[in-house]
Amino acid sequence: MTQIYTAFTLFISLLVEAIPFLLLGVLLSSVFPLFFEEGNLINKIPNHPIVGAIVGSLFGFFFPVCECGNIPVARRLLLQGLPISVAISFLLAAPTLNPVVIWSTYVAFRGQPEVFWLRIIFSLIIAISLGCIFSVQKDIRPFLRPLLAKRLTAIMEAKQCHLKTVNPIAEYSLLQSGSFLLSSGGKTIKIDETLLPSKPILKSKLPLQSRWHLFVNNVYNEFRELGGVLILGSAVASGIQVFVPRDIILNLGQDSVTSILAMMILAAVISICSTVDSFFILSFSSTFTTASIVAFLVFGPMIDIKALGLMLSIFRPRMLTYMMIIIAQLTFVLTLGYSYLF
Repeated sequence: MTQIYTAFTLFISLLVEAIPFLLLGVLLSSVFPLFFEEGNLINKIPNHPIVGAIVGSLFGFFFPVCECGNIPVARRLLLQGLPISVAISFLLAAPTLNPVVIWSTYVAFRGQPEVFWLRIIFSLIIAISLGCIFSVQKDIRPFLRPLLAKRLTAIMEAKQCHLKTVNPIAEYSLLQSGSFLLSSGGKTIKIDETLLPSKPILKSKLPLQSRWHLFVNNVYNEFRELGGVLILGSAVASGIQVFVPRDIILNLGQDSVTSILAMMILAAVISICSTVDSFFILSFSSTFTTASIVAFLVFGPMIDIKALGLMLSIFRPRMLTYMMIIIAQLTFVLTLGYSYLF
């Protein structure tokens, strides 16, 4: 019975910690397209995979949210055609490379500046690497959840139809069905092509009342969808913390290799928010190596059980598995290399 109470307490604490940041992300995701045209922003992002990944890694300075809040923003931008390299690098880097987390890390490790700099540098390297790796896939729909892929397909088809309306094809190699008019030049013209192309209504040009209605609608729908996933992820994370005690994980850290692995596992299990994880891990800095502390601070914001559920609302499980394996390998290699070199 005590374990059930403990699990419930941890479950509530995870929700209380994560819901404000999820709500902030949903609010940013909902308000952004009402005042800015997403297409204009996306068109200005470089198509080069490396440059795009670097730009995506720095998006966190404009969206200062943790690993729960950046997912709604990334999902909306993906639906508008954001390159996969930019989206992945934003998802992985934003929880660490934003003003709030940078400041909290600096305050916590003021006496160990190497931890502060290594967290930033390693997070950048991993985020940019993942963005470049997955940029080779030109069509991102196989990576996405079926419902999200259908939405993206519908949006792409709507854009394609608009382009065809603006630039209609005058001649056809085969006889087309429908009603036609005879032009003065003797050519037949389909009646549909005589219609003036309608210009899409921009959300930023809508009346204030209509924009407010769209905003509230979107906040409600996204928060309801992602909130359920967050509750499930928090329940799993709290259960693991109770039935797999931290002492078992911490006792694994006897040397440079196992200490890094132990801290990576601990970061995934406790699912603590990136805005406060620096102060949590500070208490272990006297017993664990610098490399293992950095591994915790780098791996945790990218992969934790609570955030994995939210990321599954975007990506297929296979895609997420690939990401987890590559992130774990890069984190381990970078931190182990530092421990041996320094």
